[in-house]
Amino acid sequence: MTAKSYDIKDISLADQGRARIEWAAQEMPVLNQILEQFEQERPLDGVRISACLHVTTETANLMRVLSRGGADVVLCASNPLSTQDDVAAALVAYEEIPVFAIKGENRETYYRHLRAAIEHAPHITMDDGCDLVSTLHKERRDLLSNVIGGTEETTTGVIRLRAMAAEGALAYPVIAVNDALTKHLFDNRYGTGQSTIDGILRATNILLAGKTFVVAGYGWCGRGLARRAAGMGANVIVTEVDPLRALEAVMDGYRVMPMSEAAREGDIFVTVTGDIHVIDRQHFEVMKDGAIVANSGHFNVEINIDALEEMAMEKWRPRPFVEQYVLADGRRINLLGEGRLINLAAAEGHPSAVMDMSFANQAFSVRYLLENQGKLENRVYPVPQEIDRQIAALKLRSMGIAIDTLTPEQEKYLASWEEGT
Repeated sequence: MTAKSYDIKDISLADQGRARIEWAAQEMPVLNQILEQFEQERPLDGVRISACLHVTTETANLMRVLSRGGADVVLCASNPLSTQDDVAAALVAYEEIPVFAIKGENRETYYRHLRAAIEHAPHITMDDGCDLVSTLHKERRDLLSNVIGGTEETTTGVIRLRAMAAEGALAYPVIAVNDALTKHLFDNRYGTGQSTIDGILRATNILLAGKTFVVAGYGWCGRGLARRAAGMGANVIVTEVDPLRALEAVMDGYRVMPMSEAAREGDIFVTVTGDIHVIDRQHFEVMKDGAIVANSGHFNVEINIDALEEMAMEKWRPRPFVEQYVLADGRRINLLGEGRLINLAAAEGHPSAVMDMSFANQAFSVRYLLENQGKLENRVYPVPQEIDRQIAALKLRSMGIAIDTLTPEQEKYLASWEEGT
């Protein structure tokens, strides 16, 4: 591999990265089973995959599965702050997978890396946030005819892809991995819940007990985050725009109110909505002195950082990943991780055990796309139910848990309509 075939921070970090990848693999039994299967069957032989994902130890284990299944893989980062530089080095040095990712890269470098992955002329795209897919559609339409299909990892990306499909702009089928039950019910709820708290605590070293913790958005990520904040003694407030989710939050025992009211009460604010300017100028204007603001949605648009910059008389960094904005009246507002994914900016992202199922969905979805080449329309598809159930069964087996099966009598009863009261 030549020096131009990858762009990482420091190749000398490879041994450290390799050790951490192996550590993560111990918590990924489902993916390990798929690795053995793919190594034997080689279902991805000759397939070029361009992956735009968070470059973490868990992602590295997915890249191993794809590569050893025969794929020619290139990886770039899906967020400027989410790369683990030692992992990038290990993938280059030990797996010979080209990686284009450096933690803290600027916007220009981020898109240069995206374009390097696109130059791979992929048959399959693997995206987390839809930046790779949208850039490919906007800038390299000459390569679209090569593409068999794609996968999308996160809620924000699925929203963007469905908008593309609705406008007739999507040029190939994409599987919404995020919408698999074995993804969002576990990764979004348990993974985001735990890792977001981890990022906040690493960045600030504050005590959560007794604090008022505002969760903006009560989707699966918000549910998991609220539960874990409450479990650590925080008083949780939820803000929502969806009446059903707001009602669920009330029934789950949380206070629910508009952000305009929560802004006056909160000590810590976390956005997990996938929308823009959820925390805006009018909210900063009434926040307490010392309020902490973070984001765990995919893009850094959920917090209006430009407005905060305009309001501030002074800005400084008291700790890594904390920027303190001093307003004209002397109040201090602390923004974590530049408003980017705090669980990856200041911590290590989701635990390996939960990413095990998410990335199993990725691997099986790629195989499904290849097996169904030419049969799918240019739209967003759910993960097939049989894949979801297979992954859940593999996970239970790896945990040593057995479940019941229906008897012939029970199957007959469920399939009939004649028996009643």
